[in-house]
Amino acid sequence: MRTKDTDKKLFLLDAYALIFRAYYAFIRNPRINSKGLNTSAIFGFVNALLEILKNEKPNNIAVVFDPPGGSFRSKEYPEYKANRDETPEDIRSSVPWIKKLIKAFNIPVIMVDNFEADDVIGTLAKKAEKEGYTVYMMTPDKDFAQLVSENIFMYRPGRSGNPAEVWGVEEIKEKFGLNSPDQIIDYLGMMGDSADNIPGLPGIGPKTASKLLLKYGSMENLFEHTHELKGKQKEKIENNKELGLLSKHLATIVIDVPIAFEPDKIILEDPNRVELKKLFEELEFRGFSRRVLGEDIHIPPTLPKTEGAQISMFDLPDLNATIPKPVEENRQTIKDLNPNYKLVQNSEDIATLISELTAATSYAFDTETSSLDPILADLIGMSFSIKEKEAYYVSYDNKEEMEAALKWFLPIFKDKSKEIIGHNLKYDIKVLRKYDVKIENKIFDTMLAHYLMNPDSKHGLDHLAEIYLNYKTISIETLIGKKGKNQGNMADLSPSKVCDYAAEDADITLQLKNQFQKEIDKEHLKKLFDDMEVPLIDVLADMELEGIRIDTDFLNQYAVELGGELLVLENEIKEIAEVDFNVDSPKQLGEVLFDRMQISTKAKKTKTGQYSTGEDVLKKYINDHEIIQKILDYRQFKKLKSTYIDPLPSLVNPITNRLHTSYMQMVAATGRLSSTNPNLQNIPIRTEKGRETRKAFIARDENHVLLSADYSQVELRVIASMSGDENMIQAFNSGADIHTATAAKVFDVSMDEVTREMRGKAKAVNFGIIYGQGAFGLSQNLGIKRKEAKEIIDNYFVQFPKLKVFQQETINFARDNGYVETIMGRRRYLKDINSSNAIVKNFAERNAINAPVQGSAADIIKKAMIDVKKEMVDQGLTSKMLLQVHDELIFDVHKDELETIKSLVVDKMENAVKLQVPLKVDFGIGDNWLEAH
Repeated sequence: MRTKDTDKKLFLLDAYALIFRAYYAFIRNPRINSKGLNTSAIFGFVNALLEILKNEKPNNIAVVFDPPGGSFRSKEYPEYKANRDETPEDIRSSVPWIKKLIKAFNIPVIMVDNFEADDVIGTLAKKAEKEGYTVYMMTPDKDFAQLVSENIFMYRPGRSGNPAEVWGVEEIKEKFGLNSPDQIIDYLGMMGDSADNIPGLPGIGPKTASKLLLKYGSMENLFEHTHELKGKQKEKIENNKELGLLSKHLATIVIDVPIAFEPDKIILEDPNRVELKKLFEELEFRGFSRRVLGEDIHIPPTLPKTEGAQISMFDLPDLNATIPKPVEENRQTIKDLNPNYKLVQNSEDIATLISELTAATSYAFDTETSSLDPILADLIGMSFSIKEKEAYYVSYDNKEEMEAALKWFLPIFKDKSKEIIGHNLKYDIKVLRKYDVKIENKIFDTMLAHYLMNPDSKHGLDHLAEIYLNYKTISIETLIGKKGKNQGNMADLSPSKVCDYAAEDADITLQLKNQFQKEIDKEHLKKLFDDMEVPLIDVLADMELEGIRIDTDFLNQYAVELGGELLVLENEIKEIAEVDFNVDSPKQLGEVLFDRMQISTKAKKTKTGQYSTGEDVLKKYINDHEIIQKILDYRQFKKLKSTYIDPLPSLVNPITNRLHTSYMQMVAATGRLSSTNPNLQNIPIRTEKGRETRKAFIARDENHVLLSADYSQVELRVIASMSGDENMIQAFNSGADIHTATAAKVFDVSMDEVTREMRGKAKAVNFGIIYGQGAFGLSQNLGIKRKEAKEIIDNYFVQFPKLKVFQQETINFARDNGYVETIMGRRRYLKDINSSNAIVKNFAERNAINAPVQGSAADIIKKAMIDVKKEMVDQGLTSKMLLQVHDELIFDVHKDELETIKSLVVDKMENAVKLQVPLKVDFGIGDNWLEAH
């Protein structure tokens, strides 16, 4: 940071520019608190403010807002900013909160009627400079560049983890290709600004504006020398002189706003801790509270009343309703409730507990273990709750006594008439399997229930206790310390110290179940919960415990092979470049490619000033120089080695000598399963080197083979069925290759005349429609002109007209109901579907098209997994289902059962649901996954 006088450092923040930037940074994954308030803009703004206070330590600071009603520019030129979308509702509701927070930080808010924040900041900056201040204008808006001087700088917040950029005179000159920041006004006037509806001079872009200003110095001087111009450019500039001068006027930041610079009134002071804590609680900003105040906070539990209505946590909020006003309400803790929790450590107490469990129709259950890995974990205790605010914790100091006590409860676990209630029961089920205990009760999983009720929310027990029960649970960190290498282990604590923590888990789980039951009993959730998600728990637990055999020798050899190829590639790249440099450094690579080798004169730089060298950028130059392909190969091999080849052997379980992934039911809002440790969904398949990785996944032994069963084009089959498009249905029902059939229709040729290129384009369109892809996306995907892409899409919808109708009807349904749903009734809520902001609404519309299709595909394979597993058990087969990856299932099949499994799997997968087109399964067999796939 450059400053001459550390006692005279002034920061002026452009409020709305920072608010909009923060909001759109979270547009794909907005932050929604328990009240339904989108806190993205608030969170981002506060985060940016804290970075300034911590890193830059200004002496003086103020936040400047635009006034309501617009500025003098709108009066002079009514079209000014007239084409802007209406401010998103979530931003409008965030501004009052942001102003409250700024006030709580004891930072002044400045606003002057009839003048934009740009003008106020410009005026204050120039006045402060005259009084010896170094001024930093915090904004991402390039218009402020015209104000930069020796003592006035632009401070542009960083993105994606990158540091902030400070633009001074030299940076402005370099970035805009000008002689002085003063020329920015002419630069902006020439180019115009579509966002502000400033017309500019027709045909003048950034490069032309820079070139003309370097030659003529100003717009006025350009007009004096138009006789030196030629052709269309001369004609356009001469004919639009008045338009150009008007644009320059509109782009000029006023520096004589009637406002005094009073440094004593904008001195940075200590924040109002009491007010900040209250606001952090209302907004549910735990992290900021710890960061700013050094203390945890209490968070309100339920959605409060709005005027005239009660918003239910379970119902989709009225999309036009105002955001509920914040309430003040403290969490209760175990000290407030004084529940009846009892430690059970002798046979007499166990007998009493079992007697109560025997009489009960349902009970809540939880385990305490020595490890998060259920295969490595030892059971150190079990908690039970039958009645709210009462619970038992069964635990012994001795491992053998604990295992003996477990056997007393076998009749309870095996009673099929009882209901067991748990939070993430799959973990507890897997722990008990280690002790040959199989849960046969009916299952109610509160984590899974909440996922179905509110798929976009958090589902942790502590969070749900706060939201639904107004209760703050005992933190595990109070028992074993904070996360990290020094954190202790529950196994090292005496049962008496663990009792309240463990019993509370069972009690809170029971209370949540009682809250959730009514919602889960609703028609659109009950069948999904009872017939799909709950039965899937056992299926996934079996798969995770089974694991898969890994050929670690192959992986070790492959690591050496890839390491050798990487070294060869690295040397070849350096030889071609004729310089020694760090190939892994994007900065050095960019300098070598574009400064030294000059493979392109049009290379773009990132906001940090270095050349862009991402894969998408480099692919554009793949035919320009041989070095590009080698760099892409190098990166591919490097990522493959570091992400998969090197780590996989270390993930093999030391007890089973197999690799055990964990499947997560409660992550993707569409219903898709995801996996972790390792993430098998991302193992490469499209490249030769990536496919080789699958050789490491092998059959159990010489008596077994792997069988891969993969749905063929399931999402396209779903959209054909849901849309009812006769042409697409006919193509699938005839057994034709759908991409060839599509190409024949779109390009108006016979099936025999379809070329590989035509099929490739048709395939891109087929899969693109699932995601609402338009002409721009298709053109980027295929590397064709947008006009050609539009023609292909237009022809596509002529041939498959009901697909277009289906898309529009789906969007209309979402607008009317606030959600879309899959063929099995799984809902995806889209609260922005009626937004007046085009960007926000378009994103919601794409989700409206995609979610029913992708979610239905997810439902189909889940149903298939349940049906396949049941049939395998009913027939007493020893073969195992091991993995689920996207639309593919992997089985470890005993060779004696191969024909039976093939027939069984294909039958259950192809008949999981009935569509208007047949579901088709491709399968393969081999000693490893690559051979089978």
